[in-house]
Amino acid sequence: MVDRVRRLDRLERRTVAMGVVALTTVGAVVAGEVGKLWRRRVVAEDAGTAPEVIQKGARAALDTVEVARRGYREAPTGESALFNLLIAFVISSSVVRLTTLGVRRGVPLLFNVRIGRRHIHHFVPGILLAFASGSAGLFASDPKLRETLAIPLGVGIGLTFDESALLLELEDVYWSRQGLVGVQITLATASAMSAAMLALRILRRGERKMEEQHQLPPPVRDPFPV
Repeated sequence: MVDRVRRLDRLERRTVAMGVVALTTVGAVVAGEVGKLWRRRVVAEDAGTAPEVIQKGARAALDTVEVARRGYREAPTGESALFNLLIAFVISSSVVRLTTLGVRRGVPLLFNVRIGRRHIHHFVPGILLAFASGSAGLFASDPKLRETLAIPLGVGIGLTFDESALLLELEDVYWSRQGLVGVQITLATASAMSAAMLALRILRRGERKMEEQHQLPPPVRDPFPV
């Protein structure tokens, strides 16, 4: 494995590094939350023996799922929509990349669409899906509908960005060295979405604190209530 990584060129090593950083970050967040809730369970319920400590760890994992579920339900519309967009983007781009790998290896999976002799690249339905859901979101007045429309929008962006190298080069470079640019763009976009979601959360929290201290005027009511 080490020798294989050493044989990679600079662009390939950079792509692998970006993927490792992304996975490590997600794992660290989940592990940190589980560990924190685990410690709270052990201390509060006075777990002394090893089996009890292990049992509290399993309970902490369930607590983490419930915390995420309730946090999602209580999140403002903007945060929920951005979260839906991020998750849909990451899942769709990952699934389509694995699926095309299967097609390349001879496994008959999805996204191998042909009309006559012409292969339909998945950026085509991706662009159509992104345009349709994005346009519908502009006219949607229901906050819940906007959150829902963020899912197909994220899927459409994921399908399109996965083949961004093909669009930039105007030729099929998906599995070539140039095709790694598409992977890098996908990882960078996911990072940007995550940073935007975190920034939005920090800004909203700051607004609430300043409103509580009467340092900001009350929020303006929606002129077009649902």
